[in-house]
Amino acid sequence: MLKKINIRVQIVDICLATRSLNGGLINLQELCYILRQRRKSDRGAVSEDDCLRAISKLKALGNGFEVISVGKKKLVRSVPTELNKDHNEILELAQAQGFVTVDEVERRLSWTSGRAIDALDTLLDEGLAMIDDGHRDGKRRYWFPCVSPVSSSVSVDS
Repeated sequence: MLKKINIRVQIVDICLATRSLNGGLINLQELCYILRQRRKSDRGAVSEDDCLRAISKLKALGNGFEVISVGKKKLVRSVPTELNKDHNEILELAQAQGFVTVDEVERRLSWTSGRAIDALDTLLDEGLAMIDDGHRDGKRRYWFPCVSPVSSSVSVDS
């Protein structure tokens, strides 16, 4: 029993420590990896299923902790942000390269410019997206660390 409580506490700590980087939405695999790193002496003992069960128990803390599916990825939400269907579709689209552009969202999802910008602005306001205006083609890119195909190199001290 103590072991499970410890896992829950560590999951909360990791989610809080990475929130400024991912807006409170972290890939489940990344969360489990960081948790295993924290528990180096007991590395093999924490499975993805252990994390899922611990997160389900965290729902008792109130609005915020839950696992959501976006495409083929499972993400852990640690903030009370409600993602709607449009947000999920953008996150799913971003899985391929880690980012999207307004043009890409309009073209691939057959959306109007207003709908795409509104959904992207909401994701940006919630801290789930980061802007990159420095690309050669001049197109603004909305990056999503939570679904980026490259695992982040987040270091979370114990």
